[in-house]
Amino acid sequence: MSAFHPALPSKTMGQYNSPESGFPCMMSTKGPSLGRLIHAMRRTVTNERRLFFVDGRVVMCSLNWIRDHVHMMKAFMHWEHDLISFYQYILDNQSDEGWFYEMLKQIDDPHWSFVRPKFMRQYPEDNLAATRLELEADIEYLMVEGAMQIYRVTGDDDWMRACLPKLEKGIDYMTGSPDRWDAAHGLCKRPFTIDTWDFTYGKPGNNRRIEPDTPMSIMHGDNSGAYQAMRQLAWLRRRFGDGEAAAAWEARAESLRENMFRYLWNGRFFIHQLHLNHGGADDLEGERLSLSNPYDVNRGVTDLAQSRAVIGEYMARRKTSGTFAEWFSIEPPYEPAFSGHAAGRYVNGGISPFTAGELAKAAFNSGMEAYGWDILQRLMAMAERDGTIYFLYDRESGTRELGGGPSGWGAAAILSAVDEGLAGIVDEDVQYRRMGFSPRWVVTEHDELRYVTGYELGKVKIDVYMKREADALSYRLDTPSERIDCRIMLPAGTACRRVTVNGEAVGFRNEMAGDSAYVVFALDAPAMTRDRFGWARGHVFDIRCEW
Repeated sequence: MSAFHPALPSKTMGQYNSPESGFPCMMSTKGPSLGRLIHAMRRTVTNERRLFFVDGRVVMCSLNWIRDHVHMMKAFMHWEHDLISFYQYILDNQSDEGWFYEMLKQIDDPHWSFVRPKFMRQYPEDNLAATRLELEADIEYLMVEGAMQIYRVTGDDDWMRACLPKLEKGIDYMTGSPDRWDAAHGLCKRPFTIDTWDFTYGKPGNNRRIEPDTPMSIMHGDNSGAYQAMRQLAWLRRRFGDGEAAAAWEARAESLRENMFRYLWNGRFFIHQLHLNHGGADDLEGERLSLSNPYDVNRGVTDLAQSRAVIGEYMARRKTSGTFAEWFSIEPPYEPAFSGHAAGRYVNGGISPFTAGELAKAAFNSGMEAYGWDILQRLMAMAERDGTIYFLYDRESGTRELGGGPSGWGAAAILSAVDEGLAGIVDEDVQYRRMGFSPRWVVTEHDELRYVTGYELGKVKIDVYMKREADALSYRLDTPSERIDCRIMLPAGTACRRVTVNGEAVGFRNEMAGDSAYVVFALDAPAMTRDRFGWARGHVFDIRCEW
């Protein structure tokens, strides 16, 4: 054990009856503001939880769209005990072509009538209909992302192996169907929509089909999603011993990435849409910043310089846009309207917390940590004011709310930014058997705190205690991980001269990310074991970094 002992003064640590406690949570001697934000975001995501009774199944979904479900899973994967039922329903009902349904809705909801018959299935006895909106181009890559999140939690190799052929078939459909793939550019395409949204320019709202006269475009976010999916499929194939298939997926991913930069990158960010069979709505597409840009960064498409360029664009537009925040759904909006949505309304220019969360995470991972923390501080103030975070906000006033979607989507992105960005805890294997540990607490005002995260379903807990001193930074890390890749942020202007773990000196190197200093080293531990309740037993590392 180390010379310091994690014991936070209870009178300043949190709230009455500790409502902030859970996976994840944070308690600090500086007060409960960030802990309250985390708790509010957990509550917001949980409020989107639903049950459906379909085809003899009981299905838990966070709302009824697989898109929303997967985006929110990056938060509820930490505490939810039914990760699989909705996902498995969508997976089991894959079409022969390879596409997936995306939603379950009551039959009296007309979405099923917006598409051709082959893209819907009715369950009259359950008063439900499954639908795939034809214009959507993100479902197949989101199915890969969802499978990876489930696999991280459960570590179920047999389940993942069974999923793989269906997931690969989905990406093959996405990159092979003439409705989805533009061979001339080697990129995925979709009808001309606002980023990843589900209505087409110049078409009525009840037409979500792809038809001969549908205006088609290439949108960067679909392609970064496909890139991430290909990299994930490669990782899975190599993990299961098929190096040849892994190499093929890696080659396809790299080709897609090259084409993204060839056709969609303007030197600062990815342009909104590259139009194929039409002239678009105006001549601003090359300077139109859309919400998928921070997703592109977090999906690994950009290198450090490119990531910083994207983030820098948001920082610059914060000063010039005239909006209360720079977390645009799209900027500039389409004037006077896009398919009936006036400029500045809904996703035609509304301000989105899901952009904020993804942007904060990108900043934390790109040597722009102060900006990531600034975003979280502004979100804390909004959550304190309203008691929650809403789906979209008015551009000028920043007050609630433009509506039209689940608030849990943004809340999940914010939680992920805290967990993987600020706290820097990343599952690099399954059940944190290999963990990335890159805490960035020194960018905040906190000099002492406790942060806990993990997977309730997987029965894995990561428990961190941090204390900052005048000439050292100490972490007590309690984790069942077998390998920990440490990359710990240091205060500005410092460089590490000594690292000890459990009192013993270890080798390390100093490293810079932009202007930010990190100390880098690795730790190994015995294989994971379980206690009699099934929880993974932790290994305790008392880490001290001196400068």
